[in-house]
Amino acid sequence: MARPLIGVSTYLESGARWGVWELEAALLPAGYPRLVQAADGLAAMLPPDDPSYAAETVARLDGLVIAGGPDVDPARYGAERSPRTGPPAPERDTWELALIHAALAAGTPLLGVCRGMQLLNVALGGTLIQHLNDHITQVGVFGHHTVKPVPGTLYADIAPEETAVPTYHHQAVDRLGEGLVASAHAADGTVEAVELPGQAWVLGVQWHPEMGADTRVMRALIRAAS
Repeated sequence: MARPLIGVSTYLESGARWGVWELEAALLPAGYPRLVQAADGLAAMLPPDDPSYAAETVARLDGLVIAGGPDVDPARYGAERSPRTGPPAPERDTWELALIHAALAAGTPLLGVCRGMQLLNVALGGTLIQHLNDHITQVGVFGHHTVKPVPGTLYADIAPEETAVPTYHHQAVDRLGEGLVASAHAADGTVEAVELPGQAWVLGVQWHPEMGADTRVMRALIRAAS
């Protein structure tokens, strides 16, 4: 059986360095394709593109991952920018929102990771908390905390027990987008996973499964995409 093709959205960085070069580059932390491959999928990088091509792009995929990255522009959910919110990435916001809407319209299995979960929430009309204290313990270093699944949800079927997960975020879901339900929480009540009940497979997780050894979330996406 052919392995499902899983598209993963990427960073667009103005000054990446390798060897003798310093150039604009489409980047993706290696953990993402490695996690797709470990779960028996084929990984394809999706750099920002004209949003009019989103539906055509999604039509060629079996599944879609919206990766982690910079803060979502608060203007996307009608909020004033907090001083703690990072600089906007308008090209990436526009492209990934178009990918999300295309995947939802096509019923393509969709996984949002960290920023990807937050952007899924915004795409469906939700809002974000622009800063959380104590969710990043050291700048540039992934931490761990436990998440507790909500019984009866898709995520609880994937990981029914309380689980320690790799984390790095300072923003979170505030008001849930239309149709979304919370399917896991941190000990302080922060929403750690959301899903969209219905025929399509749609899940967002606040943590970074690509930075850990637990492949269950990605394997669930691969099964849905098969």
